[in-house]
Amino acid sequence: MNNVRFLDKLSLEIKKDFPNTLNDLIVVLPNKRAKVFLLESLKKQYPKSLFAPEIISVEELIQDISGLRTLDSIELVFEFYEVYSTVVTADKLQPFEQFANWGKMLLQDFNEIDRYLLQPNRVFSYLKDIEDIKHWSLDLEKRTNMIQNYLEFWDMMPIYYQAFYEYLIGKKVGYQGLIYRKAVEKSNDFAVKLGEKKMYFAGFNALNAAEEVIIQLFLEKGCAKVFWDIDAVFLNDPYHDAGLFLRRIKKEWKYYQTHPMDWIVEDFSDAKTIQIIKTPKTVGQARIAGKIIEKLKSENESLNQVALVLGEENLLMPVLYSLPVEVDALNITMGYDGRSNPVQILIAKLFKMHLNAIRRDQLNYTLYHKEVLDVLTNPMVEPYVDAATTIKNIHEGNLTFFSMDSLKAFNAAPNILRDLILTKWSDDPLQVLKLLSVIISEIKNRLSSNVEEDKVAKTFLYSMYQLINKLINYCEKYPTMNTVENVYAIYKQIIDLAEVSFEGEPLKGLQIMGVLESRVLDFETVIITSVNEGKFPAGKSQNSFIPYDVKRELGLPTYKEKDAIYSYHFYHLLLRAKNVYLLYNSEAEGLDAGERSRFITQLEIEKRPNHHLEHLTYSAFLPDKAYQPIEVPKSEQLQEKLKEIALGRGFSPSALTNYLRNPIQFYLQRVLRIREVEEVEESVALNTLGTIIHNALENLYKPLVGRVLTIADLDDLQKKSDAIVEIEFEKEYSSNKDKLGKNLLAFEVAKRNVYHFLMEERKNIQNGDVVQILELERLLEYQLVDERLPYPVNLFGYVDRIEIRNQSIRVIDYKSGKVDSNQLRLKDWEGLTTELKNDKIIQLLCYALMFEEEAGDRPLEAGIYSFKNRKEGFLFFGVRQGREVDQNITKEILAEFRTELVALINAILNPETNFIEEL
Repeated sequence: MNNVRFLDKLSLEIKKDFPNTLNDLIVVLPNKRAKVFLLESLKKQYPKSLFAPEIISVEELIQDISGLRTLDSIELVFEFYEVYSTVVTADKLQPFEQFANWGKMLLQDFNEIDRYLLQPNRVFSYLKDIEDIKHWSLDLEKRTNMIQNYLEFWDMMPIYYQAFYEYLIGKKVGYQGLIYRKAVEKSNDFAVKLGEKKMYFAGFNALNAAEEVIIQLFLEKGCAKVFWDIDAVFLNDPYHDAGLFLRRIKKEWKYYQTHPMDWIVEDFSDAKTIQIIKTPKTVGQARIAGKIIEKLKSENESLNQVALVLGEENLLMPVLYSLPVEVDALNITMGYDGRSNPVQILIAKLFKMHLNAIRRDQLNYTLYHKEVLDVLTNPMVEPYVDAATTIKNIHEGNLTFFSMDSLKAFNAAPNILRDLILTKWSDDPLQVLKLLSVIISEIKNRLSSNVEEDKVAKTFLYSMYQLINKLINYCEKYPTMNTVENVYAIYKQIIDLAEVSFEGEPLKGLQIMGVLESRVLDFETVIITSVNEGKFPAGKSQNSFIPYDVKRELGLPTYKEKDAIYSYHFYHLLLRAKNVYLLYNSEAEGLDAGERSRFITQLEIEKRPNHHLEHLTYSAFLPDKAYQPIEVPKSEQLQEKLKEIALGRGFSPSALTNYLRNPIQFYLQRVLRIREVEEVEESVALNTLGTIIHNALENLYKPLVGRVLTIADLDDLQKKSDAIVEIEFEKEYSSNKDKLGKNLLAFEVAKRNVYHFLMEERKNIQNGDVVQILELERLLEYQLVDERLPYPVNLFGYVDRIEIRNQSIRVIDYKSGKVDSNQLRLKDWEGLTTELKNDKIIQLLCYALMFEEEAGDRPLEAGIYSFKNRKEGFLFFGVRQGREVDQNITKEILAEFRTELVALINAILNPETNFIEEL
């Protein structure tokens, strides 16, 4: 790199001022991560070994000056609640979960007020007056109790602040703003204590009021130097946001009236190649970033001067999976979002499963199948808990809700981790948290230290282990965490703090970092993702009780200042880079939509003469056809398999019509024996409802097989029908708890269908029909031998009912769906077995063909009873002869059908005809 990097320039300055020893130097940087890079740069300046200077972040300096310890944001909420409980009356005291929602936001405002050294009473009085005016303070009669309570909240703000301030000072702890305010008070004494020591502030941009006061005091005392890093282009342009803060500092700080501002550089205008790449969707950017790095690696062996800056944290995993294998070293200097941690997802699922079980029925501890499957199929536990056995039992039993004891009974083999996961939770939140801690430890014990994926998993586990232990500490310390529900509410708030930190070699290889981690660092090649509005810059967000106009008047930062901070970071990344790749999401609609960042437009409009801008578009490959139908040629092996099926059990009528529906479906289900994945039916599916009705009718009529039915028989069946339907329902759905909502309606439909069928039967007998049931659920088998076939083909099928009615034999099939009489009428034999619309006719004539020999000389009929078309009663196959329909199935009709059936089977067996998917 031709330009001197900022940290190298700082090292040169330090060497000039401290040629022999660094004991009297304190370097203050914006963040801790830059420390390693500064030390590496200093090593190059000093030929012999010596003690490094004290290098600290600005937050560490402020704590040192104030003498106060910082509390984390969740602990602050607990402490604030302790104070809140003492200053409000018992009738106004809100529960912790409700308090936490507004308490966190109010603490942020306390923080801003203190960091910017404002008078709290003035701010709160201002806010109270605004709310007063909003709510008709001039007309007191119109105030309701709700408005009065709302205004009281604003009255209480200064009381909350003062009480909390005194409480924290007494404990020598504080939130960031309070520590800053105390540091300002003690900064003069701290400067005196420094003695001969010097402080170098380096790489800062946006400072709050407290930081400005402290640094200015140190400058005036002569014990500090400040090294900015701003390009003249940004500083001298009154409208450029990247120089917003430093323009004001240069203008307003008294020190700079008589001293020069170090350092104003002129690096941005140097030659740069900037590629602006748009691609649809966020994940597409990860793939492109991987391709860019692969190209850089092929051109240059070292990636030490390459930085990949992620505008969104959740892009980290897709980026890591997209990196080429040639990347032998990388360093991730950013926190991975705690919400995306797979262990966090497991813990959240455990909370959901157990809390919902307790809410449903604490005594019986009733679990819901989907919640159980979510836990057991989580990749962190699935390999270690024999999840497949449990899932198989849940699916086979069609279990929707079940007890914990029945779930444990599915697995006979002992398993410590599974037993821990399926341990009933008590009312004691401390015991629950300790159990979660043990579960995490148990998962960790099952991971290898040598497998790379397991190492990453251990990092995730350790992050959650720390978080759970932190919750245990809170639970032991604060009485507000007295229920498991409270713990879960706090867990959801605290998870944001559980960022996962990855360890790597910071000085070697590719650097992957977030936006804030890039401060004070310079790279030759920079790849920035998510350069979209709302991501880079972050956009408008107002999480505060203080309105925008009030913030402007009081000098508090607004989204305008936040945008200026992002602007500085963005342009600093480009400052000394030679090659820049800006990736953004071009998708304009949907959940993952994006609009390109204003920074890209600004680069285009304010293009420097030496900047070479290129625009590229990466789109997904779109084939000519969205989907190519599957085609399977009939190989010799496949022909042998078809012959094996034909000579074995054979083909059923439903298999033959399945071929008409979709040859590939026939191939997958009948040849390869691939079944659809079994899933638990929460609400009764149509086919399951049909099974319940079929089985109920079979069990009702079974004692009457061989007898001529009487009206007394039908009356007896009607009395039993509801109980039989209930038994069949519970065979399909294991417990009567399922007869709720849609399932209750389905149960009533099943009862009603059976009842109406029996009523129709009774009416027919009353009108003179003589009915004798011959068979129920009869398996019919038949061998079709025909010279037109290459070999004999077996047929089989189950018929729901065979009866003799008024001297005719009837073969009857029940259908839970709707069938009308026109679907069973035949005009012309030609093409019968080539069209799917004839599937019902094919099925009935197959049954008739298979039963022909047993029927003998009796007239033969075949029909359907459709439960969704009860008005037409039994619907029979018939051949149209003018306006008349002949329902009698003669030998001539079966001979015609045989010819069509042979044509259909030949099409299935023909080696020249491939199985082609119907779309």
